[in-house]
Amino acid sequence: MTAKRKRTAPSSDPSRTRILLAEDDPNLGEVIRDLLEIKGYDVVLSRDGEDALRVFSEGLFDLGLIDVMLPRLDGFALARAVRKINSRLPLIFLTAKTMKEDKIEGFKAGGDDYVTKPFHAEELLLRIEAVLRRARDASGGGPNEPVFSLGEFGFDPETRVLERHGRKRILTPKESDLLQLLARHRNQVLDRSAAMRAIWGTEGYFVARSMDVYISKLRKHLAGDPRLEIQNVHGRGFKLVVGREKTR
Repeated sequence: MTAKRKRTAPSSDPSRTRILLAEDDPNLGEVIRDLLEIKGYDVVLSRDGEDALRVFSEGLFDLGLIDVMLPRLDGFALARAVRKINSRLPLIFLTAKTMKEDKIEGFKAGGDDYVTKPFHAEELLLRIEAVLRRARDASGGGPNEPVFSLGEFGFDPETRVLERHGRKRILTPKESDLLQLLARHRNQVLDRSAAMRAIWGTEGYFVARSMDVYISKLRKHLAGDPRLEIQNVHGRGFKLVVGREKTR
């Protein structure tokens, strides 16, 4: 028996693709997660549909890998719920079923592809890459940039528009880039060094001070919603907390 692979926390690198894996089979779930992490993806594994929906609503993902036969909320219902939140997220169904009707239902629920168990690892990886590539092409060749829902605010990175109750503010390019990184890692720590490299292309004292200025600007822009807060995480970076009242 081989030793169980040690679990590590999801990467703070904003350039890595994040996958939500919803699979109730504990062995298969671990195998798929290990395979994808070895290939450089960040993976969050949920064991049932309701937990997967909760996890999805609290973070941002680039792709959903969903087992059809999930407990508490089946894969088709989960996909429809996800589609109401993000209509552009690529979704791949995993299933042991081969019936044509099930595949049709999967596509109607918003699926982009369908992988039948058992499958080869190479097949799954190629399908994931193909779906992600189509998503990038559909958004103009760049990374998939959905419109974010942040409390009372809506934020569109493509147009750099931050909107609340019909009032719109156009962010500067760096404000927009920084808010997008925070939104992609909402309720998680955004590593300070990774953010500097992603936006400024380098690190250093003056870049860090510049980023602090932009963080202060974003705090002012988001100040109207008491459930939003950009926290300093000492020695690590920043966290955009979404969904609860500020404690101070």
